[in-house]
Amino acid sequence: MTLVPILLYHSIADAPPSVARDFTVDAATFGLHLDLVAERELDALTVSDFVDAVRRRDESRLARAVVITFDDGFRDFATGALPALRQRGLTATLYVTTGVLGAAPMLDWSQLAELRAAGVEIGGHTHTHPQLDTLAPRAARQEIAGCKALLEQSLGEPVRSFAYPHGYSSRRVRRLVEQAGYESACGVKNTLSAGEDDRFALSRLMVRSSTGPDEIGRWLDRVGAGPRDREAVRTRAWRAYRRARALVTRRPGADPEWRALSH
Repeated sequence: MTLVPILLYHSIADAPPSVARDFTVDAATFGLHLDLVAERELDALTVSDFVDAVRRRDESRLARAVVITFDDGFRDFATGALPALRQRGLTATLYVTTGVLGAAPMLDWSQLAELRAAGVEIGGHTHTHPQLDTLAPRAARQEIAGCKALLEQSLGEPVRSFAYPHGYSSRRVRRLVEQAGYESACGVKNTLSAGEDDRFALSRLMVRSSTGPDEIGRWLDRVGAGPRDREAVRTRAWRAYRRARALVTRRPGADPEWRALSH
């Protein structure tokens, strides 16, 4: 079983946006992370490249692969992350929340085509960034499929991959993502991914503002990540609490800051 690290970033900036303060990596540290990738001569794949390699059973490519992903669509991806990636000949997958594009800390619609032309894969991340597993089926479908339609209209090409906001999904949500026409989807799980994983529940490793180069280096060496064979008790408990709260209050979960950004 070939294990592959799929790194999850949000923002690369020295002055973090408030909505992603705990998940913002400063530019110098991000450069150190990428230098570790380059020193190991790893092959940076997009998520769809990774899925294609799994389908082909291309074990030689997977053995030297790393996947770099970004969630949300912050403007500093274009100004901070992309130049550092290109300097080292690396690429990434950017998951975009369509309903916040154009807001103060976010990318503009006009920038997506430029990023795609630079080799970045653009994926879907819903329209308003809700906790999808707390939504009614119709609302979840609109968030998932509506995001895809808007991105495809803007880019003029299929959008193949999706990422669940907050990493939250369920069997029903994953089925809706597949029915919408996506070919893969990423969660979090904080463990290494493998070819045998459900392609609509790919594992990623969350990079926080406190994540240092040593930890990134261990992940790149395929060690030091969380266990693959079990889910933390607190994760299960938090999921049950969120879903029960949504049923009782009839208010599906969403972060107030994301709700304020959405339009």
